[in-house]
This record gives sequence, C-alpha cells and structure tokens, in this order.
Amino acid sequence: MRDYHVAVIPGDGIGQEVTPEGVRVLDEIGRVTGAFKMRYDYFPWGCEYYLKTGKMMDDDGLRVLREFDIIYFGAVGFPSVPDHISLRGLRLPICQGFEQYVCLRPSFLLPGITSPLAGKKPGDIDFVVVRENTEGEYSGAGGRAHRGLPAEVAIETAVFTRVGVERVIRYAYQLAQTRRKHLINATKSNAQQHSLTFWDEIFVQVGKAFPEVQTERVLIDALSARFVLRPESLDVVVGSNLFGDILTDLGGAICGSLGLAASGNINPERDYPSMFEPVHGSAPDIFGKGIANPIAMIWCGAMMLDFLGEKPGAELIMRAIKAVTAEGATLTPDLGGTAKTQEVTDAIIAKIRAMK
Repeated sequence: MRDYHVAVIPGDGIGQEVTPEGVRVLDEIGRVTGAFKMRYDYFPWGCEYYLKTGKMMDDDGLRVLREFDIIYFGAVGFPSVPDHISLRGLRLPICQGFEQYVCLRPSFLLPGITSPLAGKKPGDIDFVVVRENTEGEYSGAGGRAHRGLPAEVAIETAVFTRVGVERVIRYAYQLAQTRRKHLINATKSNAQQHSLTFWDEIFVQVGKAFPEVQTERVLIDALSARFVLRPESLDVVVGSNLFGDILTDLGGAICGSLGLAASGNINPERDYPSMFEPVHGSAPDIFGKGIANPIAMIWCGAMMLDFLGEKPGAELIMRAIKAVTAEGATLTPDLGGTAKTQEVTDAIIAKIRAMK
C-alpha cells in the first residue's frame, strides 16, 4: 500500500466546508481500492490567520510544505482582508515558489447537468485550459507613486520570460497529443505588441516539434465568444495567467456551475509538491449555510490521484460523480437542487462503494 503525505489547507469561506468532504472521499477510495493511504497535516492559514497574526501563512511556510507529497487546498480570500493581500500572501507564493507553472483546468459537462447554453448535452463540452501560473500579468512587478496627489500613478507590468512561456506551451502541446490533437493559442497580440507577439512566436517555435497537433491563434475577445457559441470546437487552450484565469470561470459557468470546476497547480518536473484546488473560491455569500457544492473539491481529489499515478482511484471518483449528477436527486442549490454539502458527498461515497 502506497503512502502519501498530504498538506491540507482549507483556507477561507467554503474552503473550510468542502475540504473535509474531499478528504472523506479520498479516504474512502483508499479503503475500497486498498492501493494507498493518505496521511494529512492541516494548516490553519488564511484570512482568519492573517487577522490574528498579520500573516497569511507562516514565514517558513514554503519550507514546511516542501516536505509533502501533495497539497490539497480549499480557497483563499474573504471580505475581512483585502483581496490583493490574501491572494499574494498565500496562493501565489505557493504557486510561484514551487514552480507550479501549469494551472490545469478541465471543463466537462457532466451527465444530468443543464448547461446555460441551449441544447448542449454531455460530450458537447469537453476541453481543458492550460493556464500559465507563475508570471505574466500576476508577476507583481510595478508600483504606485505620488499617492493621494493629482499626479498619482499606478504601474502593473506583465512579465513574460522565454523559459516561462516555452515550458507552459510545451506542456499544452503534449497534453493535446493525448486528447484530440487540437490546440488553441489564446492571445491578444494585435494590442499587446511586445509581450504577446513574443508569446505567439514561441508558440509557433515550440509547435515545430508537434506537427501532428492542429493549432489556431485566436484573440482573447473572439475566444471568449467562442466559449459560448461553439464550445464543442475546443479541445486544449493555452493562455497567459490572466487570460487563463478569466476563461476558466467562463468554462465552469457553461458547464452548469463554478461548484463543478476543479483545477491543479502543477510542477510537471515534480521537483516540488503540486497543489490541487477548486476554482470557485471562498464564496462568502453562502459560507456557513451548508449548501456549498463539494463536487469541485472532490474532482480535485481525482485530479490529485491521477497526478500521483493512482489512476484507478481517480477514475472511480469520476464515475461516482457522474452517476450522482446523472440521477439528479442529490444536487446542491447551485445546480437547482436542495441537497446539503454532506449529502452530496454521502451520495458519491455510496456510489463508490457500489462500484468498487
């Protein structure tokens, strides 16, 4: 039986509610497959921790986390702490410090879920966005001067390095090879004549090693429309940090709910632990009501197991999720149901036990 040491950071808002549900499913999968066991260490970092200590995580947080096999992350951000402090105090330092340069976000219309796009059925929406995750528009370069004066100025500089752009684009090409061999380059090089022409050039250069992958260069505004009008034409999309972030919220929405959107922050070389988190964030408007959708967090667990090489366990989780959504009897309010968070998890665990 394989043993994995997991750092669990529930974080803020509904992250504290869905993370225990994800852990319940991981433990159940370990039991029914007999293939692995998870050992968890929990960290109280987040906005509540910041209000008590003045820090989103401990000063030696990265050193501590580096000893783990994987990180299971709930959410970051709450109205009590400014967003730029919470994000840059916890999630971004982990992603950047551990070279988690691939943010992998699948969009898949599950059985039984109604898309807001008319006439779409399971299989019509099935694509993955590969988001550059360590630089670009989120690099933090820039500053403000003459604060409070009429001449006040704010500068935010996007940083694109050859190594950073090349490695994430290569990952996207490799992923496209394993799927339907179609890759879209999300860009805005007609307006950003330095950074994104650089991105486009590298996209073409890397692509020479992948002649079997069909490619398109699509401007981000046109691509956003295509997500809505022709999502079935998408397979793999690669984009900068900002573009990938925005597109994947749209991807979650057209699949029925952000409560279904999972993601992985991945260091492909495995020099550092990777981190898996739902896309939905802390959702303070529903925190404490017991109605948060746990499926995204549970799906993250499946992605995490797949990354660890536990493919049968990952597949079993996904089969159980699809069975529950297909029945439609146990769904949270974001999907038009009345079920509580724990009830959805109970239903998924019941399916796992029946399918083992």
